[in-house]
Amino acid sequence: MGYEVVIGLETHVELSTNSKIFCSCGGHSSPKEPNDCVCPACSGMPGMLPVMNKRVVELAVTAGLMLNCEISRYTTFDKKNYYYPDLPCAYQITQLNHPICTNGLVTVKTANGARDIRIKQIHMEEDAGKLVHEGKFSFVDFNRTSVPLIEIVTQPDFRSAEEVLAYLNKLKSMFRAGNISECEEGAMRCDVNISVRKEGSDEFGVRTEIKNMSSFEAIDKAIRFEAQRHIDALEFETEELVQETRRFDDVTGKTFAMRNKETEADYRYFPDANLMPIIIDDEWLEQIKAAKPVEVDERAEEYRAEGISDKEIEILLDNSKAAKLLDDVIALGCNAKDSAAWILTDCAGILRKDGQSLNELNISAEKLAAIIKMVANGDVNRNSGKKILIAVVEDDVDPVKYCDEQGFAKKVDSSAVESVIDKVLSENTKAIEDYKNGKEKAKQALFGACMKELKGAGDPALIRTLLDNKLQNI
Repeated sequence: MGYEVVIGLETHVELSTNSKIFCSCGGHSSPKEPNDCVCPACSGMPGMLPVMNKRVVELAVTAGLMLNCEISRYTTFDKKNYYYPDLPCAYQITQLNHPICTNGLVTVKTANGARDIRIKQIHMEEDAGKLVHEGKFSFVDFNRTSVPLIEIVTQPDFRSAEEVLAYLNKLKSMFRAGNISECEEGAMRCDVNISVRKEGSDEFGVRTEIKNMSSFEAIDKAIRFEAQRHIDALEFETEELVQETRRFDDVTGKTFAMRNKETEADYRYFPDANLMPIIIDDEWLEQIKAAKPVEVDERAEEYRAEGISDKEIEILLDNSKAAKLLDDVIALGCNAKDSAAWILTDCAGILRKDGQSLNELNISAEKLAAIIKMVANGDVNRNSGKKILIAVVEDDVDPVKYCDEQGFAKKVDSSAVESVIDKVLSENTKAIEDYKNGKEKAKQALFGACMKELKGAGDPALIRTLLDNKLQNI
């Protein structure tokens, strides 16, 4: 008899806010040095009281809407009590009794088909600090303390590592597109609850939790290792399974026991009297709904209808900056498919030479649209357009002015092209002989010589046509 893996996720996502959840210190991207973004409130000084960041509520509700959740119109905060050196108050402000969102649903697709994943709840909470271990010493950095998080808790609906990764990638695309979170490694962390049971059984097996993983590769390896460990224990009685918390070791590729699994009673939850309940009225909810971005699946269909490939769509959905640039360029009247190629091939290629990624692309939609239109209208050829793009990306020049200065816009008529081809043919008799002898590369060499002679100003299609005609008549 076979076995079935049962998985539930708790995904912590840092929100893209300008300040922390309960104080005015800068958000998750502000700190530059350890402990340089800390105040008496987020470092747990006596007498300091939390003040709720309204933007956190709006982003949490937006996430809930994206995941088809019910939005709680009355939501409160609770204290989760435990001691750890990176938690200065010895408790975490979170939500237990009245979370912000409940009862959601998201569909994931893998090679084995589609599966609906139920969202139990989304709740808001503050992050803890960070411990840094160096030799015999441990240091604590409170910069991350009180950075706003949402925790997305699913029902145990996953049946494979592939489904888990499909879900996490979908969350990442959604939240980046909605400017909810950058979801880079460290800003999106996952606890995996996993058990194994015999196929066809309705009873859950012994559950273990693998804590605090941020790498998708590590999550994949941890699930596969832990599932096999459970199967071996059930099939061959290699060990006794107990409910516990485990950690994954990247070096060995194995999970190790950390401690017995805690329950709610261990954390002594109680309502936080320092924070008033939050009431989300109709007007506020409608404002949040109106600002909600286009759904990822809907946006993908729109791109697909414009002729953009699935691979390009995947990159765009994973890079909100590139997607916004594309949308802005399309709004300025450029062809969607052509514009996607300029951004994802040409711009990306220029950046790659300098060891940069699309996230570092700094070009205005207006300047990129001007280049695309010059090429589309036949004012310059594609090769010249790319040279203009390089200058704009690297030196932020005015594309039209640069085009004029470099002489790219000069029209080269067919008689001028024929004259250049005649000159090239007269100077390359060896290449002509090679072409006659069946060496196709010789024709490409002649074409390159013509382009060089014209300094990239000629129309490549016209040059190829005229060159073919002359070669046939030699």
